Amino acid sequence: MISSASVSRLALATGRRTVQRAATLVPMARAIASHNTARAFSATPSASRQIFAATSVSLKTNMARFYSSKSYPNHITINMPALSPTMTMGNIGTWQKKVGDAIAPGDVLVEIETDKAQMDFECQEEGFIAKILADSGSKEVNINQPIAIMVENKEDIEKFADFTAADAGAAPAEKEAPKKEEAPKKEEAPKAEAPKQADTTNAASSRSDADRIFASPIAKKIANEKNISLGDLTGTGPHGRILKADVESYTPAPKAAPASATKAAPAAPAPAGAAYTDIPLTNMRKIIAQRLTESKQSIPHYYVTVECEMDKVMKLREVLNKSSEDKYKLSINDFIVKASALALKAVPEANSSWMNDSIRQYHTADICVATSTPAGLITPIVANAESKGLATISNQVKDLASRARANKLAPHEYQGGTFTISNMGMYGVKHFTAIINPPQSCILAVGSTEKRIVPGDDGEVRTASIMAVTLSSDHRTVDGAVAAQFLKAFRGYMENPLKMLL
Repeated sequence: MISSASVSRLALATGRRTVQRAATLVPMARAIASHNTARAFSATPSASRQIFAATSVSLKTNMARFYSSKSYPNHITINMPALSPTMTMGNIGTWQKKVGDAIAPGDVLVEIETDKAQMDFECQEEGFIAKILADSGSKEVNINQPIAIMVENKEDIEKFADFTAADAGAAPAEKEAPKKEEAPKKEEAPKAEAPKQADTTNAASSRSDADRIFASPIAKKIANEKNISLGDLTGTGPHGRILKADVESYTPAPKAAPASATKAAPAAPAPAGAAYTDIPLTNMRKIIAQRLTESKQSIPHYYVTVECEMDKVMKLREVLNKSSEDKYKLSINDFIVKASALALKAVPEANSSWMNDSIRQYHTADICVATSTPAGLITPIVANAESKGLATISNQVKDLASRARANKLAPHEYQGGTFTISNMGMYGVKHFTAIINPPQSCILAVGSTEKRIVPGDDGEVRTASIMAVTLSSDHRTVDGAVAAQFLKAFRGYMENPLKMLL
């Protein structure tokens, strides 16, 4: 028979295990609750909508547990979203909603300028705008920086009149506040002492859950091998989880701007009589400068040039356009896109990227076409160009270029690609060299077409239309012989364009 003393000891031991288990589960519950307070928003170009965040099922249940340092009513902090893998900050455009306005799922809150496009930031929840923390025109707002406050009850709006960005950080429930009162005592001790277990527990419980970084094991491994801090990455997985692809595609970003949103700094007034004007940089211009500088400094460029006779392709273009019935209008650049894609299929080594520990070779030719816009250069993508006809390529390039100039491209339409074409022939440029668009290995610089006297097959001279193209290649992935083979295949398609139709 079990004695009463044994029963008491068993109950005491069980009680201790229960307390220990509860101490373990409480921080875990807080982490889950904090994670589930993220509201669902989507950011889309005006022409099409794409959802970039997921809604938590238990959102409304856990939301009420979190208050700011001044004990404001229940509220949701709307943060600056990461609209692309390379985006580290963005500019605030025009707010479509003002303080006090009701919000319904699908409503556009604000326009956000990324490094490549102007996007509409849509809300997927119901509520009211209580405070705008980043006004229209704010520049270089960091990712995850609070930009607005949303409440569920309209009568709570006026209580956020004095709310600031400093109040918008995630805060624990009020019942944990007394634990922090002991913190000032530590300042009185001049000597460093070993922290007590209770202090450690309190510090862990009061630490912001926003500091937690969620990443897959393989992502952590690769980041450790490449000496990349996970804190510098933006996860594209569920709930912001960092995936393997996020680490592999990471490019070191410029130093982040201060946490507070700043107004657009106007150009400094030039002294009276000065012969210059300082123009403020846009996000796009900063990204272009950063990426091209990195490309030129870190990629071993070399250049190979060939000349192509264009008479046959010009005649074929004329014939096809006459029979188009206004369904398409082919340009020489459309033939160049198609010929490049087919040449990449013939020489797949040129369709690759340097991945530090491997060379990634792509199975499809996703051709980026460099397009000039008022804000800077952008490279919309013709995906799977090798499998598309000339008419499809022509119509798609025109559509992408038009929407690029209007800042209406979706991220997937300009991010990625495996090969780039930069054509300045329409400006009368005969020859130039282009800078590689990382992580790609090659970019083709296309010059203008000009008439020349060349030797004929019968020993006589003849007139021919000649176009020069220069391939810039990454010597880490593409050897000189490979570049020569690519240009040979490219010239073969341009000088015998009927092969593109087979």
